[in-house]
Amino acid sequence: MPLTRSKSLPATENGESDREKLQSGRSVAGILYKWTNYGKGWRSRWFLLRDGILSYSKIRRPENVNMLSPSDDVRLIGDISTDRLSRMKSCSGRSRRKHHKTIGIVHLKVSSYRESKSDHRKFYIFTATKTLHLRTDSRSDRAAWLQALASTGGIVPLQSLSGDFSFVSPKDLSISTDRLKRRLLEEGMNESLVKECEQIVDSEFSEVQEQIKLLHEERTKLLDALRQLEMANLEAEASGIHDNAYQLTNHNYSSLRRGKYSECSTSASSDDKQEFEDISEEDEASFHDTKESFGEPDVGSVHTHFKRRTKLPDPAEKERGVSLWSMIKDNVGKDLTRVCLPVYFNEPISSLQKCFEDMEYSHLLDQAYAFGKSGNSLLRALNVAAFAVSGYASTEGRHCKPFNPLLGETYEADFPDKGIRFFSEKVSHHPTVIACHCEGKGWKFWGDTNLRSKFWGRSIQLEPVGILTLEFDDGEIFQWSKVTTTIYNILLGKLYCDHHGTMQIRGNRQYSCMLKFKEQSILDRNPHQVNGFVEDVTGKKAATVFGKWNDSLYYLAPGEGLNKEGASLLWKARKPQPNITRYNLTSFAITLNELTPGLEEKLPPTDSRLRPDQRHLENGEYEKANEEKQRLERRQRMSRQIQESGWRPRWFEPQGESQSYKYTGDYWEARDKRSWDDCPNIFGEFTEEMADCA
Repeated sequence: MPLTRSKSLPATENGESDREKLQSGRSVAGILYKWTNYGKGWRSRWFLLRDGILSYSKIRRPENVNMLSPSDDVRLIGDISTDRLSRMKSCSGRSRRKHHKTIGIVHLKVSSYRESKSDHRKFYIFTATKTLHLRTDSRSDRAAWLQALASTGGIVPLQSLSGDFSFVSPKDLSISTDRLKRRLLEEGMNESLVKECEQIVDSEFSEVQEQIKLLHEERTKLLDALRQLEMANLEAEASGIHDNAYQLTNHNYSSLRRGKYSECSTSASSDDKQEFEDISEEDEASFHDTKESFGEPDVGSVHTHFKRRTKLPDPAEKERGVSLWSMIKDNVGKDLTRVCLPVYFNEPISSLQKCFEDMEYSHLLDQAYAFGKSGNSLLRALNVAAFAVSGYASTEGRHCKPFNPLLGETYEADFPDKGIRFFSEKVSHHPTVIACHCEGKGWKFWGDTNLRSKFWGRSIQLEPVGILTLEFDDGEIFQWSKVTTTIYNILLGKLYCDHHGTMQIRGNRQYSCMLKFKEQSILDRNPHQVNGFVEDVTGKKAATVFGKWNDSLYYLAPGEGLNKEGASLLWKARKPQPNITRYNLTSFAITLNELTPGLEEKLPPTDSRLRPDQRHLENGEYEKANEEKQRLERRQRMSRQIQESGWRPRWFEPQGESQSYKYTGDYWEARDKRSWDDCPNIFGEFTEEMADCA
């Protein structure tokens, strides 16, 4: 049934129209259009603003918006809202009132809002976990909603936020009695009486200061509780919305407690520099991996809504064991990147995708950006250190080798739920170099890595060569290199890997960090240890850092003992996913090679997801995977000749003689246009004639 507008509502017995009557209400309600996703676009929702809580519900059918009774003291916004209410009241005697389940709530005490700069009907509400993209039918309706939000007293415009909520601390309050002293002396009072008056004022102020301190602590606890409630999407039992109020019955927020993601947003507006994520409440864990741009949603574009997988496909064949020693006994002391191993020793992701695994805990960089923006440079440096360590957590129990990319092979990852966009390319075959570039909320991350590996009989040593760079929008830069990784017990015993060495995280401003990854010994009962410190430009230690690279990282003030009880947590690794396979991939890694609906036709022919041997291995088709791997390795052997003949990477360019690479910045633009003419089908058939041409 289409929505219609009416110019007026029936008048009541005293001549006052329903619309005029409702304008005096203290609560606000009405229909707003909420951006859901590229497949569904804008959907109408019933919104109710009351007691600092904004709730909204689905509208199944227009005639079923029976959310209010005639006695409810609510002000309606918008002609459509009042028109529907009028139809609802005229039908109330003929139909039974339907109950609607609340699907979303927003605590305005810990939220902010902003109007769109490009559309006079749109505005945005930002919380700790989501961004609501909302649209009205007119400029006046938007102004009415913004006025209603501002009148709550808790929500504030986004422009006034400095990255975090801050309050005046009671200890920062002070009082001066100098003016009082001068005035009393002018009146002829003696010194002893003036001093007594000063003491009385100081005593009274101390009592007031103590009361302010208690109020400050209560308010801080309240806001922390609201933040946690918003972050966990828990049921708001004390939210002020009662079971029978406005027929919003039951308050079934079970979907909120499970942390559901469905109506994922893109950025707040195309004219905004900052990106925001939207966590919604209606479906299972789902993401958008093919977001067209970071701009404002284009309703005209078709975007498929999908759920991220939680397990790999069931194997089509039974695995066959292979003797590792028979494969590598003749390669002791050699570079393993040039040793051809059967596909059995691979995991179903490439080294390009492995680079993106380091971004699993990218929220640490979002936190670092916010801390630096609010003036806390130390916590920014600490969160950067935690991010540098967190990338190793996914290596626990990972005993298989990622696929070595072909020359020119690429990988993209667009994760609006995380607020990041990542791209990588194999830019050199000899030496093997992978370059990557990632954009987040207020930061950019890039680097290139050449992984040198050696086999020493009982172990394999992997030595990363290259610099990783993190730059925040305010100009602060941190750079570091990865530590050495060694895989032990290749032939006998339990296979395990360890990371060891010193990581120096160098900042260009106030703080830098030094981390020591302790090498595990045979009898070590406390492995995976990481210890270090943050120091300022003068060399003075500002904080001590300790933890385990596979579990968590803490920090303390310098000089304190390494005790978790008095330490603050910086980062905690996620629990292993339940669907264990021999690859031991994390829940995040399982999603990296997934071809989500509609994605394949948007990718360049060089993307790792299209690599046939890797796809066959993921599906458990081991014979086909081996055949394809051998075929592609024949092509790979031509890469050095191709590179020496003048080949250049498509999306990165070398920087002088430094052997580093810089992102050209035009991949996502080419993706929007599907402009892949200069991207060869590197996974296609490879004949002898093609080899001769190469």
